[in-house]
Amino acid sequence: MKSTLLLGTRKGFIAYRFQNNQWKMENCSFEGVPVSIAYADPRNGTWWCCQDHGHWGVKLQRSKDRGKTWEEVAAPAYPEGEEVKDGMPATTRYLWSMAHGGSNHASRLWIGTDPGGLFVSEDEGNSFQLVESLWKHPTRKEGWFGGGRDLPGIHSIVVDPRNDDHIHIGISCAGVFETNDGGKSWAITNKGLRADFLPDPKQETGHDPHIVVAAPSNPDALWQQNHCGIFRSTDGARNWEDVSEPEGPARFGFAIAVAHDNPDQAWVAPADSDVNRTAVKNSLFICRTDDGGKTWKQLRKGLPQENCFDIVYRHALVSDGDAVVFGTTTGNLFFSPDRGENWEVINNYLPMIYSIQFAD
Repeated sequence: MKSTLLLGTRKGFIAYRFQNNQWKMENCSFEGVPVSIAYADPRNGTWWCCQDHGHWGVKLQRSKDRGKTWEEVAAPAYPEGEEVKDGMPATTRYLWSMAHGGSNHASRLWIGTDPGGLFVSEDEGNSFQLVESLWKHPTRKEGWFGGGRDLPGIHSIVVDPRNDDHIHIGISCAGVFETNDGGKSWAITNKGLRADFLPDPKQETGHDPHIVVAAPSNPDALWQQNHCGIFRSTDGARNWEDVSEPEGPARFGFAIAVAHDNPDQAWVAPADSDVNRTAVKNSLFICRTDDGGKTWKQLRKGLPQENCFDIVYRHALVSDGDAVVFGTTTGNLFFSPDRGENWEVINNYLPMIYSIQFAD
């Protein structure tokens, strides 16, 4: 297990450090400012803070000394004249995902935004450029639309560790797109997904993955928690299979995490439904599968089982080694040292938690 947790919250950037067998807060920065994503680049240890200042717009901060000092860098910006739709100018409304560019592109960073643009930096984040090949994809203006947000958003960026130019992205609402050439061209990889909210649930775009992740031990095994269920691919997203529980709680939710050493083991955080987005029967639990979604186990020990309304946002459930951590919409932060069998509280009094990442 890595020794650091980075949290993006409704009221700031928070870092915890595991010392003497317990988690202790190491850093609290930008108190009062919404942080959509807290991110650590594993290649160089730089911490990134994606900020949402509401009326004042987005800002991007980085720290090279574990949060002791921060430097603001220019946030991704759409070129003048770009439009979300005809007559609607494109401006960066939200920074929703961040990923490093791989070991062979040491200076490359990716950022996904609302209103659906992907940006890349080739100079360690000093400047970002819109990936025009995706922005100008023929399906975008008519086939992409907002889900939980008013406009489309790129919330997932999955870089293949075997090939830095092979990337999957998740877009709400559009689906999963793939590039094999570092973003020069894109293919739609939504076969097997359903969009039950559309007239044609199997149409090419318009799908609503809530998050897309790849198994560290087998990057061809991808998982997504989708608006319409839990889906898994074993062939690099060419085909997706619904692995939800038909009658059980492992169906609707936002977050998913996959074990580092087993592509068949994954965790989800169920919510009641897409209409009633609260804890299932007012109790908090995580579901885990050990067999690729054939069966799911409810993990409740140490979690509140009554009078609970918490749910877990898409970036707020993570695993590393035997450790699993998740944070909730009411600021509760939980840790399991044994893959979810037992849970303990790190803190009950945090702001709403948007994102969590394990870091060194």
